Amino acid sequence: MKRFTVYTVIMPLLALASCSVSAPASADSKRYSVRGIALDDSIEILVDSLYRRLDVFGPDTIHVSFITPKAEEKSERLTNRDYREVADKLGIEAAAVKAIVEIETGRTYKGFHRPGKPIINFDLAVYRRAAARRGIDLNRYTTSHAVIFRSSDIARYGTQQEGEQARLDAAMSIDSISAINGTFWGLFQIGGFNWKLCGTSSRSEFVELMSRSERDQLDLFAEFIRNSGLLKPLKKKDWTSFARGYNGAGYYKHNYHTRLESAYRKYRSLPDAIPGK
Repeated sequence: MKRFTVYTVIMPLLALASCSVSAPASADSKRYSVRGIALDDSIEILVDSLYRRLDVFGPDTIHVSFITPKAEEKSERLTNRDYREVADKLGIEAAAVKAIVEIETGRTYKGFHRPGKPIINFDLAVYRRAAARRGIDLNRYTTSHAVIFRSSDIARYGTQQEGEQARLDAAMSIDSISAINGTFWGLFQIGGFNWKLCGTSSRSEFVELMSRSERDQLDLFAEFIRNSGLLKPLKKKDWTSFARGYNGAGYYKHNYHTRLESAYRKYRSLPDAIPGK
């Protein structure tokens, strides 16, 4: 039986100092086990019964990630009822939620660029930091996964969003955990590293809901606001404090706070208006 030292392990059942991978009984068999968990596929890419993927890099490194199941797709756009329901639960004005959508999604005001594919922004700097924390050397992939590292390459995909999707797909093929963490998702452009604050049990659930409907994206946003400490400034319409917490310390460079306040005033004066409609 071979022994592998686990350098990067993110699943509780595999959070051990080492794990064993037993070889198949015959050359034709494709069954393996890690600590008694059944595995399929090959010794390089193993998929267990809990829908986790184990990538073996050389004789002593295993990276654990997962393969996101296909979500049930719902194409309905957000309605005023959706905005009011969520705003009422949070104790804020629907106009404030609409304002965030307007600023975060740009001119499209849509949560999806095609069915099942949410609007995303792949952030290479965040992805690099996430990969480094997982012990992944991205220098090994600069040629084979060039689209990740050269944003100019996305032009050949036709649209900005198709290019962003290509970057994410390439990053996911290296390590899904780092890729999800390094991407901003949906109508509200929530970073994947905030999946816990969105009330989801895993990154897989976070991506599944982000990929299902705009209402799911709205509900994830509500959980994020509630759990991140940003509800109080949003209730007070303290746009500077909210912008700093939501957009980061550089919010003022892009006038995020003033643009947000302006959008809020617009939707407050037009209560039936919906971003993009």
